Amino acid sequence: MEVVGFMKSLIIAALMLMLIISGCQRVDSGQTEVRDMPKENSGLRVATFAGGCFWCTEADLEKLDGVVKVVSGYTGGDEKNPSYEQVSSGRTGHVEAVQVYYDSTRITYEELLDTLWKQIDPTDSGGQFVDRGAQYRSAIFYHDEEQRRLAEKSKEDLNRSGKFNKPIVTAIVKFKNFYEAEDYHQDYSKKNALKYQFYRFNSGRDQFLTGVWGKDEEKARDKRGKTYSKLDDATLKKRLTPLQYEVTQKDGTEPPFQNEYWDNKREGIYVDIVSGEPLFSSLEKFDSGTGWPSFSKPLESGNIVKKEDRSFFMKRFEVRSKHGNSHLGHVFDDGPLPTGLRYCMNSASLRFIPKEDLEREGYGEYLKLFVKK
Repeated sequence: MEVVGFMKSLIIAALMLMLIISGCQRVDSGQTEVRDMPKENSGLRVATFAGGCFWCTEADLEKLDGVVKVVSGYTGGDEKNPSYEQVSSGRTGHVEAVQVYYDSTRITYEELLDTLWKQIDPTDSGGQFVDRGAQYRSAIFYHDEEQRRLAEKSKEDLNRSGKFNKPIVTAIVKFKNFYEAEDYHQDYSKKNALKYQFYRFNSGRDQFLTGVWGKDEEKARDKRGKTYSKLDDATLKKRLTPLQYEVTQKDGTEPPFQNEYWDNKREGIYVDIVSGEPLFSSLEKFDSGTGWPSFSKPLESGNIVKKEDRSFFMKRFEVRSKHGNSHLGHVFDDGPLPTGLRYCMNSASLRFIPKEDLEREGYGEYLKLFVKK
């Protein structure tokens, strides 16, 4: 019996040791480290950036299509679980920063970098705009060698572009820790809209950015922090499934009744799978009996381009997205009143956004369509 008791004690001790070891992977409750990177088989990735006031950096990046969540916090120093007061004093070595959780199947790390450059002054080593001190310096904290390579290439490209008269000094640093900021700092631009707008205007940030990048970029920031455009072919092949690539880029057609949205009855909007530009609403969707999603009219007519198509020995009108230049399908004149049109689309060209996700995904202006009167 003593031997059995000893063995039980040994097993319990071993289990306790395993728990302690596994528990050690979380240094403390406020810290996020490289281990928090999503699994390789997931499309979700994380990026860490510093761009001065994290209220602004968070607000700009969370509007991007494909960004799932942005968290404000502190990184770069050795002080554990620092408070805002400690970081703002400039004595901790930390900077105000954000962690960006993004869907890599919808937005690339390169696109995040491109947006970051257009929201900061990368030539300022002493802070950002009205916020002065090392705690407000800009930096890119890479989580792996691929991020490091892409960040350095992006920085080099910006230096060569001639957009700035001074050298780019934004640091590219290996990520080591991240501490979430206090709750009242999270989503500050939404929870304290008036205070945020007052601060942002008086910080000089937007005035500087408009001077460098022009009015078009200012409008893009106001609209959803993004512009709609066609990506390069290599990026498209990486982001799209073979069927999505074949349909959108090679004018292909998917099988009827064997596609994602032909029978979708949920409320929401449909956007271009490539560019994210809004195309159709569930309010105009109807069952055409064809086995493809059909709509009586576009959500945004300005995002639709019609082209005469005489393939297969017939005259039809092809429908493409204006900015992404994606092949969407065809439009016919046998639809329901009052338009009499049937926009017969390929599910592979579309991405559906449910009404409950519109605000989070940056399409909040369309919520009013689904408010019952």
